Amino acid sequence: MEQPAGLERILRFPLVWLLVGIVGVGGVSALTAGGPPVLAAVGAVAAVAVYWVVMRYVARRSTPEIAWAGAVSNAAIGIVLGVVFIAASVLMVVTEFSFTRASGDTASIVATMVAIQLGAAVTEELLFRGLALQALERVCGSWVALAITAVFFGLLHLANPGATLWSSFTIAVEAGVLLGAAFLWRRNIWLVVGLHFAWNTSVGLLGIPVSGHPATGVLTAHPTGPELLTGGGFGLEASIVPVIVSLVLAVPMLILAHRRGNLVPLRRPSAPPVV
Repeated sequence: MEQPAGLERILRFPLVWLLVGIVGVGGVSALTAGGPPVLAAVGAVAAVAVYWVVMRYVARRSTPEIAWAGAVSNAAIGIVLGVVFIAASVLMVVTEFSFTRASGDTASIVATMVAIQLGAAVTEELLFRGLALQALERVCGSWVALAITAVFFGLLHLANPGATLWSSFTIAVEAGVLLGAAFLWRRNIWLVVGLHFAWNTSVGLLGIPVSGHPATGVLTAHPTGPELLTGGGFGLEASIVPVIVSLVLAVPMLILAHRRGNLVPLRRPSAPPVV
């Protein structure tokens, strides 16, 4: 049966398919959260499938951002960027922590951390960079969309353990701006998934809380310096240092995105006809 033209126009409106996508991908995330680590990885695969269905049959658009061609290379670039980001941040404040070897089987700890963080990275990037950023930029342009998604990403983390307005601000800059800039740079979800995944996994394996959530890593970290540098109980993400490092990475990405023509301009209302 042919879909009514009016209904199709409604479904293709960006804010409509954004809401449908949030319900679909968010639902998959909710169903697979809190279970065995392997379930998080399964949930990631299911989230990608739901995202494709929403984009293909609701938004009626292609999905080059999740294409398998180039997925590995883009994910590898993102992982390298994530490791560089965390390594640079940690090295600047390493004297403000004490680290001890954690108990437990190292292989099991790493496998669990990888599965959990992979699931989180995939679902969060599909929601924020795949759905929200791309939908909002069609309504108000890339710059406004980047700002809105960054603010909401920060506010979302206010519900995390130990969160404050400061930690919400740092998350908005470090994650919202940096991950948004990385997506706009190459228009590829796998790159931002790799960056997000490497970031969270590296922090967790060091035994530093990930956005306020205690991490069981191969090391156990104890902050000894001021919270402005260590992030305190919330973790490194509430430190001023990664805020600065993230901006150093994000600004060149946004410049390259502009040069590539990857930024959607702000739509201005049409001038009224001259009578």
